Amino acid sequence: MLDFREVGQRLSNWGRWGPEDERGTVNFITPERIVAAAQLIKRGAIFDLGIPFDGNGPQPGGNRINPVRLMSETGAQQSFPGAFHYADDYVFMPLQAASQWDGLAHVYYDDKMYNGFPASDVGPHGAMHCSIDKMAKGIVGRGVLLDIARLKGVDWLEAGQVITPEDLDAAAEAQGVEVRSGDIVFFRTGWRTKFKRDGDAASFMAGEPGIGLACAQWLYDHEVAVIASDNWAIEVLPGENPNELLDVHMVLIRDMGMTLGEILDLDELAEDCANDGVYEFFTAAPPIKFTHAVGSPINPLAIK
Repeated sequence: MLDFREVGQRLSNWGRWGPEDERGTVNFITPERIVAAAQLIKRGAIFDLGIPFDGNGPQPGGNRINPVRLMSETGAQQSFPGAFHYADDYVFMPLQAASQWDGLAHVYYDDKMYNGFPASDVGPHGAMHCSIDKMAKGIVGRGVLLDIARLKGVDWLEAGQVITPEDLDAAAEAQGVEVRSGDIVFFRTGWRTKFKRDGDAASFMAGEPGIGLACAQWLYDHEVAVIASDNWAIEVLPGENPNELLDVHMVLIRDMGMTLGEILDLDELAEDCANDGVYEFFTAAPPIKFTHAVGSPINPLAIK
């Protein structure tokens, strides 16, 4: 069994982009790579990778709930000069209730966050370092889809099923796509597909298929900028180490400085990729600039 501290120390990006860096592996997305990614737009086909932000989401309640949208005005009983009426609404929700980015202040261990910033920097007023607004210029560039569920010939992988580096390589080879430095890698497990079929939030959150700790080395070697999936925690659950919770999170976020995207819907994109054989695309997924926040809702777009 891999020791996450040993893996994290070996794959650490602390200091790689300077002692004050708060963006981590997003630094792999250079202007040149963005320009190259823009050339991938051939058809103008847009794929919405976010899930609906409503009360029918995957949160069963407790620590996180599904978004609650309330009307503050409907136009009823309003009295203005002339014909004018208006409607307004607002939302109450955890920032990581639906499709979202995990910021680099979201996870820490041994009292340190990414790049050595003290965990005490996260307090009642938010994260003073590594907050999601440091990604304000957006997460944009070349996206690659690795459809692991299709590789395995199933609608969805089962909870607890570990995705290995060999699986990632096999998917890339089968799809004829190369993962390059600065890529935004989406991997599909079918876990969102299962939720759309059964609507069982408790089952969705009880476990999931996902990557194992060995994939951290794969992501490091390929200089992946961001990783995202249709599951809710990127990594396999129950985890490989019964004595640690979310050890892949700890290595990717705290040690490598990698932003994670979770609870996406990759089905429409996956179907199109299977039909045209093109698994690379331009993607844009900027966070909302919540100052000092540790995560953000997103509606990622893939454009082919």
